[in-house]
Amino acid sequence: MIRRLYATLWHLAPFLIRRHLRRRALKSPAYLEHWDERFGQAYPNPVQRPIWIHAVSVGETRAAEPLVQALRRHLPDSPFLITQMTPTGRATAQSLFPDAQCRYLPYDKSEWVARFLAEHRPICGILMETEIWPNLMHGCQKAGIPLFLANARLSEKSQRGYLKIRKLVEPAMQTLSGCFAQTAADAERLHLIGASNVHVCGNTKYDIAPPDDLRPLAAAFKERIGARAVVVCASTRVYKGTDEAELLLKAWQGYRGNALLVIVPRHPENFQTAYDTAKSLGYTVQKRSDGQPVSPDTQVWIGDSMGELAAYYLSADIAFVGGSLVDAGCQNIIEPIACRVPTLFGYSNYNFAQACKGAVEAKAAVRVETAEAWYRTTRQYLDDETLRQQLISHTEQFISQHQGASAKIAKAIADCLNQR
Repeated sequence: MIRRLYATLWHLAPFLIRRHLRRRALKSPAYLEHWDERFGQAYPNPVQRPIWIHAVSVGETRAAEPLVQALRRHLPDSPFLITQMTPTGRATAQSLFPDAQCRYLPYDKSEWVARFLAEHRPICGILMETEIWPNLMHGCQKAGIPLFLANARLSEKSQRGYLKIRKLVEPAMQTLSGCFAQTAADAERLHLIGASNVHVCGNTKYDIAPPDDLRPLAAAFKERIGARAVVVCASTRVYKGTDEAELLLKAWQGYRGNALLVIVPRHPENFQTAYDTAKSLGYTVQKRSDGQPVSPDTQVWIGDSMGELAAYYLSADIAFVGGSLVDAGCQNIIEPIACRVPTLFGYSNYNFAQACKGAVEAKAAVRVETAEAWYRTTRQYLDDETLRQQLISHTEQFISQHQGASAKIAKAIADCLNQR
């Protein structure tokens, strides 16, 4: 009964989705591109019999990179299809996987799902992190396509939401050929919403090394900035009306030193907002996109670029990870730690709860509760080189202790396919 209701809703949803995408396009015009892919239209020259990986946006796409590398070792002759739901995710996939076909995954209407699967006939599907699309999952089962949930995580908040629609979610989760959870807590929560064949493999994001091709860019950033300390606030979010960048900029107003504050918003539609906010607060501001050396008088540099986050981290003396001083659950704290940068994050970290907890316990990162606490702690680390070096010394051990998830997941998937 609930699946029939779900199917009925998908006859109504496209109208609302189109309105939503048009609103998003007012700030990010890329949402109007490749429109037909989202709504089940035929795709030109679809890759045949690929390993298909669905990675919604930037974070999931980056997490898929070491897994793709591991899968290539097991299945060297298979092409790859990488699907996304956001323009930034698509751009990231095209950059990371130039030899793969990249496209949007159609929304979860049965007819659209069936056409997508028939067009590509994937040898398997891999959903990164927690993507639960009932019609897609049942469609894979019907078509005989093994489907896996990889790097899977599920917060208590999300679990409560899924349990409210358990009759819809549980049958979908039972179609999975394998579920590879990040932690034991994630595995338990995934089991409670219907997943079976659950294995704890860890987080593939620990396997991500700073890209070699971004190291020259980081060096170029340092050259543009000069001999100044750099404080990077990355992936800042605007969440439920609260602008995280504004909180940080206001907290930084009392600073009278020579360090450069770098603000890198999570979404490109917020680049200009961050710049305007800094100007309105009286800062001397430049943008990364102006291509000019950073003036000695410049106090704030806006990182208005995509796909360069590791370069910002590699050029930093101290990093703050956004989405954590607003209740957005935190962005990826592993990336700056892997760049051997002293890392701070805020109170909201449910998306990376285990990583945040482990990093603090290993003294590889510091949690702060407010923007004011971030400012005080950042000043402390700027002023005390010994303290900063102690934090750096713990990062390498923390990362190395958690690596290996990609290899485990790839082997399990290859073994399953070889048994078929």
